[in-house]
Amino acid sequence: MSQSERGAADGGPRVRPEGSARALSEAYDTALLDLDGVVYAGGHAIDHAVDSLATARDGGMALAYVTNNALRTPDTVAEHLSELGIPTGAEDVITSAQAVARLISEQVPEGARVLVVGGEGLRVALRERGLVPVESADDDPAAVAQGYGGPDMTWSRFAEACYAIARGVPWFASNTDLTIPSGRGIAPGNGAAVEVVRIATGAEPQVAGKPLPPMHRETVLRTGAETPLVVGDRLDTDIEGAFNGGVDSLLVLTGVTDGAQLLAAPPQHRPTYVDRDLRGLLRGQPDVEVAGGEVRCGGWTASAGEGALELAGEGDPLDGLRALCGVAWAAGGDGVCELDSVKVLERLGEAGL
Repeated sequence: MSQSERGAADGGPRVRPEGSARALSEAYDTALLDLDGVVYAGGHAIDHAVDSLATARDGGMALAYVTNNALRTPDTVAEHLSELGIPTGAEDVITSAQAVARLISEQVPEGARVLVVGGEGLRVALRERGLVPVESADDDPAAVAQGYGGPDMTWSRFAEACYAIARGVPWFASNTDLTIPSGRGIAPGNGAAVEVVRIATGAEPQVAGKPLPPMHRETVLRTGAETPLVVGDRLDTDIEGAFNGGVDSLLVLTGVTDGAQLLAAPPQHRPTYVDRDLRGLLRGQPDVEVAGGEVRCGGWTASAGEGALELAGEGDPLDGLRALCGVAWAAGGDGVCELDSVKVLERLGEAGL
């Protein structure tokens, strides 16, 4: 049963991660994979990613790589993945630049000029949709398109956007991620640059990227997926994007999300499945059983105590985390769980999570 079907059947959001008797690569026809924190980190493949993706692909699962980074072209992303040992074509890559270019093309005439505040990925995507990238507010643009332009983006580019927007030109943003990972740490992302223009103009952009529907629509249109599974490491982009699109999701713990954030997730940030890494695609997912006020998974039983989550049992610590999700999300309801999770997460950490 899909996420949207479960929501309709239950009358609201689910309160526990789901199980799957079949390997996820068999239960879903297409994996919609985030890149940084899922497939690679710092330019290097994450452990088990290459082999897991090869096995899933050989078993018939289509793989699509979905990124909010509008700087790189699909060709560049595909080349990088292929160098890591993951054979990929440009057609397998979907970017927020492509999503925002489609959004703009639906609102301006073909051949219209678009002021670009971003990098080559955005320009290529606009040309693909029959639009003409320009560099100045004085070039009579029909729209402003803003995407991540890299660390060398000059202040004058933001000024050009402001000049055009002040004249009434509609403003579009590829995404609003405030940060982006780099080899040296966390750097300002396109969302930070969007805030500069927002503060200067008082305007609001139309946004295309994850977690908003234009990105999901672009991905489905390009892949033809019928039973997609979103795979990501971020609750506020990948998992929320799946929630907004009404499709199932797998959170992998190789990126930015930790156990405390997962347990405190509001409904739109609760994944269908949780696993350590991309090996989760190749296996079924254990049942999470609710019995009275307790939730069981594997050898673990979780419950709500006096102001804190409680956990008993032993076994795979990931099963313990899944059981805790069931209790925490039930306690949180339509909001967030406020029960203390420090001790139970320390215990799972000692068990190897």
